[in-house]
Amino acid sequence: MSDVRYVAIGDSFTEGVGDELPDGHVRGWADLTAQGWADAAGHPIRYANLAIRGRLAWPIVEQQLEAALALHPTHLSFNGGGNDVLRPRADVEHIADAFSRVLRRCDDEGVTLILLSGANPSGQLPMGKVFQKRGDLLSEAVLRRVENRPDVITALNWPDRELSEPQYWSEDRLHMNAAGHHRVAARVLHALGFEPHETWWAPSDTGRAGPSGYAYYREFVGPWVKRRVTGTSSGDGRTAKYPAWVELSPRPV
Repeated sequence: MSDVRYVAIGDSFTEGVGDELPDGHVRGWADLTAQGWADAAGHPIRYANLAIRGRLAWPIVEQQLEAALALHPTHLSFNGGGNDVLRPRADVEHIADAFSRVLRRCDDEGVTLILLSGANPSGQLPMGKVFQKRGDLLSEAVLRRVENRPDVITALNWPDRELSEPQYWSEDRLHMNAAGHHRVAARVLHALGFEPHETWWAPSDTGRAGPSGYAYYREFVGPWVKRRVTGTSSGDGRTAKYPAWVELSPRPV
């Protein structure tokens, strides 16, 4: 397919939080996938990214899906639910229903769905066993909704034990670093039928170790709890980084 129009919707995972470049630009797996797609296919593709950090699954669908489809994409990627399962009363089946809505609307519009599960940070988080169980249940619930749909492109990161290791995560332990985003992008490209450079599958270094003990709670957990108490989000006031098409050309080999 030479006319590729790829749009991504989601939360911080898809926005690219944790993979910040020296100029402050947030990159992430979706940006890497789009450029890698153009490189591997050997022709330009158009790319948009409507993801905004902090969004729950249903607000992603309600606020981003129709805007994404209005661009008339050929492919749409979706992931959500990571922020939901951190809430005390997460309803896994209700979260998974958001995936059903996205699939149905993609079917309506003739768009190929690229379905991702998020990476698993639970081994390094407070109350990690709780999040592990919820993530397992959500993963199972979503997969039930795409059974017998070989046309849905799946890139499943939750069961990837390698990606759960600390070297793939940023200092907050909740968002992947550049190595983690590269590994996810490699998986998506592989699912699309391309083979990324082998270095994308494994980190070239172990990244930076973040704070531990009380320092970690003060710097990362405390602000998260404050946002929950005050009903605010890390994405408040933010807009999509690529709300309209940008054209990406293949880079020289």
